[in-house]
Amino acid sequence: MVGRDWPCMSVPDPSSIFVVVPAYNEASALVATVAPIIEAGYSVAVVDDGSTDSTRQTLEAIDGVHKLFHVVNLGQGAAIQTGMQYARENGAAIVVHFDADGQHDQQQIGALVAPVLEGRADVVFGSRFLRASDLKEVPAAKRILLRFGRVVSGILTGVWLSDTHNGFRALSAAAVDVICLHENGYAHATEILDLVRRAKLRYVEVPTTIRYTSYSRAKGQRMGNAFNILVDALLRKLFL
Repeated sequence: MVGRDWPCMSVPDPSSIFVVVPAYNEASALVATVAPIIEAGYSVAVVDDGSTDSTRQTLEAIDGVHKLFHVVNLGQGAAIQTGMQYARENGAAIVVHFDADGQHDQQQIGALVAPVLEGRADVVFGSRFLRASDLKEVPAAKRILLRFGRVVSGILTGVWLSDTHNGFRALSAAAVDVICLHENGYAHATEILDLVRRAKLRYVEVPTTIRYTSYSRAKGQRMGNAFNILVDALLRKLFL
């Protein structure tokens, strides 16, 4: 954990915690994913990233969510940035990144945001590698890919996490204000680490459980995507 001192936060109203859900062709999973978050009292901002299925229609039919739309598919990083900017413009005290495919558990949001509320961190990263029970759930091939990603991101950014590409994160309002993503695709995960280091934000990891279903596995990243992420991250390092 590194960085500056921020005052301890007090967020008595869960609606001041905005859960940003980037969604691309997630019509079949979207309702089941966001319903428990809404029921928990959090504010939910879903960003339809130019889906080509019925995600837009599904989102428009859901009550109690903030609905944002990209005309064309820009990428997960772009969708997250859109959601974060909207959340801050609407008074978010904390922003949580949450995948649309049902992998994340809304019951773990409380543990994720706790270090921010307690004033111990500005950014909190979920990790599948801190508890044996969570690691056991990760498919073997996925573990190898994630370990590779950890090394690449660590070398490029100087921030060494146990689980670099976990999309479950929490950011304080102050952190959101200094993190502006330019990587539209999956390489945004590495860009976030670089921005955290540059801004000297304090960060911690907390254990998280990822639910791997047949649906989420089918939607997951391929080895080819890993290569594209590496190229994008290297280009950013060379030219920015």
